[in-house]
Amino acid sequence: MLQRVYLSSGMFGFARLAAYDYFVHLRRALDERLRAAGHEVEIHVVRLAPTASIRRRALVLTECVANTCGDGGGPIHLIGHSTGGLDARLVASPSVALDLPPDKLAWRGRLASVTTMNTPHYGTPLASFFTTVSGQRMLRALSAWTVVALSIGSTPLAVAGALVGMLGRLDRVVGLDLRLIDRTTEAIVRTIDEVRGHEVREYLDSIEDDNGAMVQLMPEAMDLFIAGIEDRPGVLYQSTVSMAPRPSPRTFLRSLRGARSAASGLLFDFLYEITSLIDRRYPCASVGRDVQGERKLVAAFGQAPDLRANDGVVPLRSQVWGTVAWAGYGDHLDVIGHYGGDAPGHVDWLCSGSGFDAKQFRALVDAITAGVLSSVRTR
Repeated sequence: MLQRVYLSSGMFGFARLAAYDYFVHLRRALDERLRAAGHEVEIHVVRLAPTASIRRRALVLTECVANTCGDGGGPIHLIGHSTGGLDARLVASPSVALDLPPDKLAWRGRLASVTTMNTPHYGTPLASFFTTVSGQRMLRALSAWTVVALSIGSTPLAVAGALVGMLGRLDRVVGLDLRLIDRTTEAIVRTIDEVRGHEVREYLDSIEDDNGAMVQLMPEAMDLFIAGIEDRPGVLYQSTVSMAPRPSPRTFLRSLRGARSAASGLLFDFLYEITSLIDRRYPCASVGRDVQGERKLVAAFGQAPDLRANDGVVPLRSQVWGTVAWAGYGDHLDVIGHYGGDAPGHVDWLCSGSGFDAKQFRALVDAITAGVLSSVRTR
């Protein structure tokens, strides 16, 4: 049976940028497992504006599926990382109004599963920071760093040094030096231009041009999203959730191994601290605790994590939706294959000290695949 899978990325993500494929590791792993189970596979990576509004991104996702899913039937699976999981839920919701002709939405009758990976279902405090003037500048710098870390592989010393200089002088939450951020961003972008050309600048400009998702991912805004979006009956909803260790003197020592790891470690600590700023009125978590999900968290971490636990971008409890397919230690990009260690082709985006490795990645993809296949059998 032909399985059609659609991958959508989040706030730091892209489909393919220059020669780099954001989902390269996850796509390859899913393809191998589904074929090993005896299925034909088509995997599409949806090209989305990284920080555009969830509704705008959902329209692009809908059009992509409608234009590529064919009319021969067969199950469809949506897998979204970070904000991409919200795009999938919005498209799948029976009550959503997307202002599209019926033929563009007919494929939803074939939808079998929705998988959300480290998705901010209840929002993230980091989005609130990114809506500030200094936060918007910081978002552009972070996105540029992501491209450097993932596409170039070994970060040039000039870039790492610029980040260390910036992060070493910033107040962790407020009082950011805008000129310093801008100078650092330009240093990074100039380095990228030398190896990747104008396409990267266009990607960064798109982030500056449309920050709609940042407003919508604020915990106060997601409170309304939760109230207005419903799950589609007969569709499996599953999630993967992770957290990284809380920054400590030990994790600081980790960052002293070199300029690149120093910059990466400081950057992760900065993001983690902001993401852990929980407002008790909007705690980025479900009001009621799901029994299955809670057992999964306790099994993974030895105890129920508190509200401050996060992956450096999204609070842990904000990531829980539907069945928890996998839970473990890992940062926001570890889970899609961007982790360190000796695995060939895998580049660590942030030095979070999570210990995520090839074994955990295999277990995570196995869990996602098991859910996808169970949804097919159920149908």
